Amino acid sequence: MPDSVPRMDTDAPVPRKRAAPFLLLALLATAAAPAPEQARWKAEAARVTITRDTWGIAHVRGRTDADAVFGAIYAQAEDDFARIEANYLTALGRTAEAEGETALWADLRQQLYADPADLQARYAASPAYLRSLMQAWADGLNFYLATHPQTRPKVLTRFEPWMALSFTEGSIGGDIERISLTDLAAFYGGQRVAFAQEDTGPFPREPRGSNGIAIAPRNTVDGHALLLINPHTSFYFRAELQMTSNEGLNAYGASTWGQFFIYQGFNEKAGWMHTSSGVDNVDTFAETITRSGDAITYRYGSEQRPITTRRITLAYRKADGTRATRSFTTYASHHGPIIAEQGGKWIAQGLMWKPVPALEQSWLRTKAQDLASYMRVAERQANSSNDTLFADSTGAIAYLHPQFVPVRSDAVDYSRTVDGADPATDWKGLHGVASLPNAINPKVGWVRNTNDSPWGAAGPDSPRARDYPRYMDTFGENARGVHADLLLTGRHDFTPERLIAAAYDSYLPAFARLIPPLIRAYDGLPAKDPRRVRLAGPIGALRTWDYRWGVESVPTTLGVLWAGKMWREAGSFVQAEQINVPDHIAKDIPDTRKLDALGEAADQLTRDFGTWQVGWGKINRFQRLDDSIQPHFDDAKPSIPVPFTSAQWGSLASFGARPYANTTKLYGSSGNSFVAVVEFGPRLRAWAVTAGGESGDPASPHFRDQAERYAGGALRPVYFYLADLAAHTEHRYRPGMQR
Repeated sequence: MPDSVPRMDTDAPVPRKRAAPFLLLALLATAAAPAPEQARWKAEAARVTITRDTWGIAHVRGRTDADAVFGAIYAQAEDDFARIEANYLTALGRTAEAEGETALWADLRQQLYADPADLQARYAASPAYLRSLMQAWADGLNFYLATHPQTRPKVLTRFEPWMALSFTEGSIGGDIERISLTDLAAFYGGQRVAFAQEDTGPFPREPRGSNGIAIAPRNTVDGHALLLINPHTSFYFRAELQMTSNEGLNAYGASTWGQFFIYQGFNEKAGWMHTSSGVDNVDTFAETITRSGDAITYRYGSEQRPITTRRITLAYRKADGTRATRSFTTYASHHGPIIAEQGGKWIAQGLMWKPVPALEQSWLRTKAQDLASYMRVAERQANSSNDTLFADSTGAIAYLHPQFVPVRSDAVDYSRTVDGADPATDWKGLHGVASLPNAINPKVGWVRNTNDSPWGAAGPDSPRARDYPRYMDTFGENARGVHADLLLTGRHDFTPERLIAAAYDSYLPAFARLIPPLIRAYDGLPAKDPRRVRLAGPIGALRTWDYRWGVESVPTTLGVLWAGKMWREAGSFVQAEQINVPDHIAKDIPDTRKLDALGEAADQLTRDFGTWQVGWGKINRFQRLDDSIQPHFDDAKPSIPVPFTSAQWGSLASFGARPYANTTKLYGSSGNSFVAVVEFGPRLRAWAVTAGGESGDPASPHFRDQAERYAGGALRPVYFYLADLAAHTEHRYRPGMQR
């Protein structure tokens, strides 16, 4: 069989040095499980091989799709079980069992939707193939725990198959997280609770999302479609791995810790990249409540409908380590759970909750071989939060809008809370996939998204805003979109290398807009204004800036700290009003404040570093100290300079960095996480890099072995085919064997 069609070799012996029987410790551990489970786990493990390449990345091969799932989740657990458990504590609404009472409100928010009894019933009614995947998922995690007794879970000592339905969509920040914890605690707890700054708004949130670009063969040198996969998430948010089976599965890419599908990635014939969308498909409805004795009703048209109640009991860890519980009576209308009270009305939240179709869509798209088959999967309409950039080996490219978009009246402003008593505000089914603002095989030969509107997705061939309801987008344009257009327009000479270079192009279009007015404001100062002397040096540096980032760039340091001060001051306002930050600085900040902010930035640099003339790489750093999930940093310990900036200023390569209470330097904790470029030729080629490294174990050589490549944008070849992998193999083993 040709190498381009990998043959499964799960029946072949693994290398002798890895073929030892299960460790005695593992045997003792698995003996605690019921005999039928032990037999099933060992049979599944015997049908799987895991090959670790020289970067520690797992290439998992199983006879069936379910076997591949078993091996993939086992390999994930080897790399970072703590993040798997953390994700499922969040998804199941059980974080307080590990973290204490303060997490109860986030748990309650989750369990308003993720009711364990409901998930179990949905699991039982799901298609047989999906149940087999979920069973294999649970088996892989339980087998890992049984064979690794040194791993001590905080809470989840056993995984059940239905739990997979609690976490079916792999993007950062699910729809449920839009519910305010402060409002939820006030409604169900009668108390004001202080949460993390990013939950309540006063501290500006680093842009979350991603970049995706697909280029048609007509715009490439070799006539092959290209795809840029560039998610911007918190670091170490996903594993990188390959999953292959004899049932047609051969997917590679980034898989969110604990999920059994490749979320951002590609197979031999097709690739998909998801970017957070600005579609408005999460709505709030103000319910008019009437109480009569113990009965609670809400008005809907001329009717009085009963409010639905459900008792939720949550466990939490007390300060002394013991366990306690707290119960809540929760309420819901037909619009959704009640999440707050405003102006005497109860607020219900409506959002997509389709865990079975969502998990199906997330899985089945990894096996799509072309655009037509991908679109058939999309007909499940269970992707609510992500745009998709797609490319395949036939040369097809596409921008696809999220498929879950309720039909509503365009006369109503759904960006605000609407009157739930008015039947005209109700959702009226879903828009058909073909009716959405997609851009499929545009004549311009490229599609892109940078968490901006679909109206620029394909240049002149983009969907037109006037043809669609306004709720199709709330984001508008951003500086990254401007940057992407500059890089794509009129180009017909793309190669994989040139697409990588475009992904790391150093231009910062936001500053090209913001700095000239700042300089004009300085030049217009009266001759005797003290700021003329104080700011002469910094203005001189900015006056000659080419608006490009770089490790040695002093203007980048000045520009980022200057604009960052105004961003922080406006943080809660621009977040609440969904205002573009550079737009706000350009239009709403007076010149005198802009000049003062520059002086403050220069003073900060002088105070912290002895001079305002500080190169960007000196203060903008990547550091990975240990396996803590919460980021923390130390100026006294080794770190790496990073040349790129926050996505806020138009850099496609994103590095969300800030100072911490104990640091003067800025340290990144989000932005570029997994970056890949894929060429869909007769033989697929791909290159990738992951923030830090694949392993979450500080003792592993793969904990930070990609850090320098990450900072330098030096993507490494992906070993997609067996022959390539054979030349770059570090370990090969079956689950449960000693590595």
